[in-house]
Amino acid sequence: MGYYSRISKSFEGALRLPLTERSKYVLISDCHRGIGNSNDNFLKNQNLYFAALQHYYKMGYTYIELGDGDELWENRNMKQIIEVHSNIFLLLSRFYEKNRLFMLYGNHDMIKKNKRYIEKHYHRCHCTPEDSFQLEQEASIPNIPFYSGIILESNFPMDIYLTHGHQTDLFNSSLWRLSRFLVRYLWKPLEHFGVLDPTSAAKNYTRKHKAEERLHHWAKEENHILITGHTHRPALSEEDPYYYNSGSCVHPRCITCLEIERKCIRLVKWTLATRNDMSLYVSREILAGPVLLNRQ
Repeated sequence: MGYYSRISKSFEGALRLPLTERSKYVLISDCHRGIGNSNDNFLKNQNLYFAALQHYYKMGYTYIELGDGDELWENRNMKQIIEVHSNIFLLLSRFYEKNRLFMLYGNHDMIKKNKRYIEKHYHRCHCTPEDSFQLEQEASIPNIPFYSGIILESNFPMDIYLTHGHQTDLFNSSLWRLSRFLVRYLWKPLEHFGVLDPTSAAKNYTRKHKAEERLHHWAKEENHILITGHTHRPALSEEDPYYYNSGSCVHPRCITCLEIERKCIRLVKWTLATRNDMSLYVSREILAGPVLLNRQ
């Protein structure tokens, strides 16, 4: 099966969500939440992510995670990931309670398509709030399904198709177990010495560019708006009405995401900034957009 068929298959029986004038969605990808050690690339941005998540919860957004939320190639223990980032899972459970949480799986957390795995790890977990003087609270995301694709249906000229984007590469899709083995036992130890995984679209420019070309080609041929993550390179342009990318949460000094509101889409960066009095704060900056989704 070629990459084109793999992408198309991701949307067979896909969950369909409404996209109207009143819809508010935030699309975030590639958090790669880890276990708090030196390989946890999410750790440096966890406070930025938590601040952004609080903002979107208060503003009534529906949160859609586009895959690779948790780093389950380098790590085996989902329970430990939840314990280390417990405040985040507690807030995600609040989204879930409001029916405003939808999750996709990517190549690094593809094991989540296994229902038994979800039943084991997502039913109940004890979380410590930001205020350590508060008692532990119980977060519950019972049996939440993880999808390969989601379609935002609208009355626009084109519906919006959401998937992770790993389908462009054989090793990250059909042969993901082999890639997981190599990452866990070869590339993870070598990362300490500055050796990057050459099979990763996020770390290899040639593979990144090839993946983006294939995603764009599929979207244009199918006449859909396609939004993915996977390459970690954010993309939103008025000149390209087919392919957008939410970026990732493991950039060196920021996280990026896409906001959909009032039939428009924006690319947003959350970063740490400094006021004139030298105090620090979390800044939300619009990098691109708003772009009208019904402009064709």
